[in-house]
Amino acid sequence: MKKQILSAVVLCALGFAGCGEDDPVVDPPDNTPKLDSQANILAFLDGKSLQMTGANIPSHPNGYNEDIDYGAATQCYKSVTMSVAGGNFKVDSIPGTIEGSPGVGQPGGTCNHDLAKNPLSFTSTTLVMENVAADGSCFDVTFNFPGGLVQEGRGGFSADRKQLKLELFFKGQATGSKCANGAVGADGTVTLNKAPFSGNAVQTYVLP
Repeated sequence: MKKQILSAVVLCALGFAGCGEDDPVVDPPDNTPKLDSQANILAFLDGKSLQMTGANIPSHPNGYNEDIDYGAATQCYKSVTMSVAGGNFKVDSIPGTIEGSPGVGQPGGTCNHDLAKNPLSFTSTTLVMENVAADGSCFDVTFNFPGGLVQEGRGGFSADRKQLKLELFFKGQATGSKCANGAVGADGTVTLNKAPFSGNAVQTYVLP
């Protein structure tokens, strides 16, 4: 009998099952995408199409009032879709229509988001993401497009990775628009064309 008891003790000491202890708990694998670098962000977005519509369109895309007629440079949009592939962004935008404008560059008009104009399409040639937060909640970004068009500012993902917010301005026109100055859309951090900027330039894109 003593030999049998001793054998059972030895088996338990060696970690064999059936000795009155629960099986060890194994955590499920963490499949949360890493968004802590440009490479990881682009890998996460590759093959996806992100869309901005409705209330996700800011009042001042790129810092300019959507209700002012800027001609071909209008900032009034019905929708914008960004498709990511090969490390670059293809931007397909459908402009809206400025109604009641007193003239180009003059306030007093209204952006009709639902009255669409001819679509526009352009693809970035290069982009740079820097100072990326560990969770992707903020990063500095510069987009280069054909014809010398450059957008720069800051971006970030929502906690659930369902939205990408981009607060962008044309190159050289804004200061205080980097993550070091505050989170995406932080109040009072941006100076646009040497004047305090109080509008909303945060473009919100919904991920599929």
